[in-house]
Amino acid sequence: MSQRPFAVVILAAGKGTRMNDPSRAKVMFPIGGVPMIHHVVARALQCEPDRVVAIIGFNREAVRSYLDDAFGGRVEFAEQLEQLGTGHAVMQAMPQLHDFSGDILVLSGDVPLLSYQTIGSLWDCHTVRGATGTVLTVIADDPTGYGRVIRNADGSVLHIVEHRDATEQEREVKEINSGIYLFDADGLRQALANLKNNNAQNEYYLTDVFAHFRQQGLPIAAYCSADFKEIQGINTVEQLSNADEEFRRRNGDN
Repeated sequence: MSQRPFAVVILAAGKGTRMNDPSRAKVMFPIGGVPMIHHVVARALQCEPDRVVAIIGFNREAVRSYLDDAFGGRVEFAEQLEQLGTGHAVMQAMPQLHDFSGDILVLSGDVPLLSYQTIGSLWDCHTVRGATGTVLTVIADDPTGYGRVIRNADGSVLHIVEHRDATEQEREVKEINSGIYLFDADGLRQALANLKNNNAQNEYYLTDVFAHFRQQGLPIAAYCSADFKEIQGINTVEQLSNADEEFRRRNGDN
């Protein structure tokens, strides 16, 4: 994937509040017969990173135990004990990566269909643009609930805004944030130190690091995938069923 050292950080701390089993971490619900986090970690390891850090929180010991058994200790762990947003989640991994220099790929533990090819395309975009931060986007027929990627007239990224914080005009935009990112480690570290939680949810949004990059005059980029299903997150029983069906279709398991 990269000639530079790189680490993968996987967001896996959430609770499946709408999944009909409040005792289970969301990433432990099955896709293709195994917990969805399994597919995310396997994809991360396929990219041959130097480090993989999973950020765990709700029912964390079950997640830790499963990943230790499934991947033979190749995954490190950071804990997010309070759910204070995606930016706060990544902050929890940074002490373990305090001396890491290179790139950091951020994956979501509830996006199990992401392909190796799409990660490669994201990486190519990041490298060619010499970006400090690059976001994977997609065009959604119905973008309701998703963060919007707002571009300048020349196609460059202006900012990323969460649905709740978006203006009516911004909500008309159909290009959405997938929650998959690639960052220069040093740039990310500095941006996280400047994050604020002055938004509708009082959370630390990882997307706000892009505003910091722009303020600092640092290059940012976006790669738009053509495959919405590949990056769709899982938050409901219906989405879980649809993702399982799509996984089996893509893997020839009918």
